[in-house]
Amino acid sequence: MTYSPIADPTQALLDMLDLADGGGARTLEDIFVGHSISPGRGRVYGGQVLAQAATAAMRTVETERIIHSLHGYFLRPGDVSQPITFGVERIRDGRSFSARRVHAYQEGRAILSAIASFQVPARGLDHQDEAPRNLPDPESLPTAVELLGHIDAPEARSVAYERPFDMRYITEPIYFTPDSRGEPFNAVWIKTLKPLPDDPHVHRAALAYASDYTLLEPILRLHGKTWTERGMNLASLDHAMWWHREARADEWVLYVQSSPNASSARGLGVGRMFTRDGKLIATTAQEGMMRFPEFH
Repeated sequence: MTYSPIADPTQALLDMLDLADGGGARTLEDIFVGHSISPGRGRVYGGQVLAQAATAAMRTVETERIIHSLHGYFLRPGDVSQPITFGVERIRDGRSFSARRVHAYQEGRAILSAIASFQVPARGLDHQDEAPRNLPDPESLPTAVELLGHIDAPEARSVAYERPFDMRYITEPIYFTPDSRGEPFNAVWIKTLKPLPDDPHVHRAALAYASDYTLLEPILRLHGKTWTERGMNLASLDHAMWWHREARADEWVLYVQSSPNASSARGLGVGRMFTRDGKLIATTAQEGMMRFPEFH
């Protein structure tokens, strides 16, 4: 089969985030409809559903209320060939905070259930973790195209040419070879391939999209696994994200992840996103099912 890459992955990302309003339908829920960024491939990428769920919830709050957290559970695999319907329930609108419950449906069954919280920005105490120091600049690191573009395999082509984000590894990539250090730590620089509109909601959603790329990778690194491990079965179970400060997804973001625990065929990854000048902009957490043939 001839490989046909997406002509403009950044535009595909923006199109994916541009949800239809469901024809104005509303009962107890506001209804929106979205599509997948990579039609023709198998399972819907989890970060896509998170970004679309966040976008759907954003559509139902006043513009001055900013999303600050999203907690979601992945319930079923999504089918990229089918549209996704998002139902948003307006749980609460208080003086400063709003809460929204979002369900993502395909063929009448929920594939994601999430709660999003919004806040009117306010002054208060302020501190943050420091960003890691003395890391290489993104410009000095190879692109995914340079690492994988020459490999004639669907997954390699997908990572190299279909992703809307330029992702450059600081830690050694583990596509085919285990991490020689064997530490539960992963670090990458990320930004969209092309500029995004000056809409803060788009940038928050885009960061949610990218947050799912490598969050379980520290677990694989610690245990000497690669992304091409034979017989491996990985699936995200839940995902949480907290947006702390404003940032652009089309400027370099340092994304570092670690893993505090793996047990009972589950692994936990925790991530932090920093701007290039060290501002902490987001924290993420995800637990995944991780099954390997040697434990069957």
